[in-house]
Amino acid sequence: MSLDIATVRRIAALARIRLEEGELAQAQAELNGILGWIEQLQAVNTEGVEPMAGGGAVALRPRPDAVTDGSIADKILANAPDRQGDYFGVPKVVE
Repeated sequence: MSLDIATVRRIAALARIRLEEGELAQAQAELNGILGWIEQLQAVNTEGVEPMAGGGAVALRPRPDAVTDGSIADKILANAPDRQGDYFGVPKVVE
């Protein structure tokens, strides 16, 4: 399948892409190349291959849903300019 300039203009209009007259030939070549790749993929024999909806049916390992502080407050606050216990020290904003 090969696209003509009129079809490229229509595709550009539908995609809301502004193409100048000089860019139409390049866009036509690129779109025809993409369609060529699709034709190559359609030539592949997929007889007996089940369609996939994703990357595979892999079950994720569940973990407990527990809220923790990470137990690394000292590492997190090591470079803090002001520290108040296990928290960042910040200036008072509301009086």
